[in-house]
Amino acid sequence: MKRNVVQADSDIPVRNKRMKCKRRIRTGIVGGCILLASVLASCGTSRKSAALQDGKRHFTERKVLSYEQQRKFDYFFHEAVRLKEIGELDAAFEMYSHCLDIYPQSAVTLYELAKFYMYLGQAQKGEQALVDAVAYEPDNYWYKETLASYYQNKGQNEKAIGVVEDMVSQFPSRLEPLMVLVDLYSRTRNYEKVIHTLDRLEQLDGKSEQISMEKFRMYLAMDNREQAFTEIEKLAEEYPYDMRYLTILGDVYLDNGKADEAYATYQRVLQTEPGYAPAMLSLASYYEKQGKDSLYKAQLNSLLLDEKVESNTKMDVMRRLILQSEQTDKDSTKIIGLFNEMLEQKQENADIAMLASQYLLTKKMDDEAKPMLRKVIELDPENKPAHLQLLSFAINKQDMDEVIAVCMPAVEYLPDALEFYYYWGIAHYQKEEKEEALEVFKKGVQQVTPESDKAMVSDFYSIMGDLYHLKKMNAEAYAAYDSALVYKDDNIGALNNYAYYLSLEKKDLDKAEEMSYRTVKAEPNNGTYLDTYAWILFEKGKYTEARIYIDQAIQQGDDKSSVVVEHGGDIYYKCGELEKAVEFWKEALKLAEEATDENDKREAKELNLLKKKIKNLKIN
Repeated sequence: MKRNVVQADSDIPVRNKRMKCKRRIRTGIVGGCILLASVLASCGTSRKSAALQDGKRHFTERKVLSYEQQRKFDYFFHEAVRLKEIGELDAAFEMYSHCLDIYPQSAVTLYELAKFYMYLGQAQKGEQALVDAVAYEPDNYWYKETLASYYQNKGQNEKAIGVVEDMVSQFPSRLEPLMVLVDLYSRTRNYEKVIHTLDRLEQLDGKSEQISMEKFRMYLAMDNREQAFTEIEKLAEEYPYDMRYLTILGDVYLDNGKADEAYATYQRVLQTEPGYAPAMLSLASYYEKQGKDSLYKAQLNSLLLDEKVESNTKMDVMRRLILQSEQTDKDSTKIIGLFNEMLEQKQENADIAMLASQYLLTKKMDDEAKPMLRKVIELDPENKPAHLQLLSFAINKQDMDEVIAVCMPAVEYLPDALEFYYYWGIAHYQKEEKEEALEVFKKGVQQVTPESDKAMVSDFYSIMGDLYHLKKMNAEAYAAYDSALVYKDDNIGALNNYAYYLSLEKKDLDKAEEMSYRTVKAEPNNGTYLDTYAWILFEKGKYTEARIYIDQAIQQGDDKSSVVVEHGGDIYYKCGELEKAVEFWKEALKLAEEATDENDKREAKELNLLKKKIKNLKIN
């Protein structure tokens, strides 16, 4: 009998078709295949199994397989396991379905199908299959663990608790279910149950610091101060050389109005272990609560300026002080003063300096942040965020010398950080130092890896193409543009320049036209791209089309380029509109002669050719 796999609410693929996704389904907590022998009913015997209905367990007679049924079942199951292992998931599902046709009470089959349903996003079917697997084989630990995990992940904590409590009863020697129960009862804020479960853990595994601390926290959550005191006092007695518990005991005293006991406890800790940071911080809190401001500040200073205190502790204290400052007087001078005092001492790392720089940046104190960022780099030369922030300052100021000064040491310690090569090269380019720029970009592309940002790598090659063209190294320029388009085939700048330079050589005009058209399609209002496309059409003899695009290019340009306007004259000349052509050429000449921007200036040779065009037409 064939079963219909596809149902109205099902996403399971139709039989005899292969799943497009050939990923192996994760077996999750079970890990690996379940042995067939653990599930199959023995021939000739009858078994009773528990079925769950309305939360109660009912026993039903399990089907007994004939020899032929058993043989078929074994074949289909083994085949299902094999197919799943090789990624043939659709076919494996088919085989498991055949198994269930033969033996509907097969727990292992239901379990495997449940994983398929979960994988396919059919949670209800998956849940039902899991529930049935547990019902037919109630003594299987792994099935119940999976069902409990499913309920837990769905936020159905009460259902999960029911399953796990059942596991605790069935498997009294195992710790894992009890640990899961602690988490579940904590989620439901049933703190009494948490403590009861922790007691059960203690009975099974003996007392431990972790269990005692958890009971302590639960008693505090229940506002049972007496029991909380008892637990932490026990810990302090059992571990007299562990200052953590004595310090916590002092904190409990302080939080519950027993200031004298708290102070005595802190003093005891600090006498035993001078400079113990948590106790020093707690003592500062004691002074604060007692209104002893001078002692509070002195204690904090003592903590922050003690070289034996770890930077993590100091960081926590400073964050606390910053928060207090923001909530009260917002006096940044006090915070900055503390940072400066701390940084006068030897630093184990750059954490304090980094926190100080971040604080200054939030206060918009960029000038004060710069030396702090340099301090960060001094302590941690590989600190990329600090280098990037200094680079940002330099870029915002358009200080190309400063950009270079930031980038050069950055690439020494961060050789794979392409952004520093990029801005280093751009800075040289802006300074008209073309040779230096090209060398930097060459160094940059040597650091490219498969993980590099492809868009940035594309820009590297695009700019290299521009630089090679300036050096009249056209072959190298075109190779660079090709590389740019390999990394990002829609790099508009590369497409435009590549196309334009090809048109100047009257070379590969079809390729140039195709590339240029892509730029116009991407940015139809860009005058530069429109001009390039118009000029390529001109070179291909498509004068009427060229005129359409050159008109648009001239209209779009707020600051007219003499080159674009000259192109307009050339195109109108070929269209037979001579007066309009001369008008454009004269305007182009005027723009070129008045140009102040270095990029707009024309060579004398170009200007002479333009003058010659005007003169030869003899039109005034």
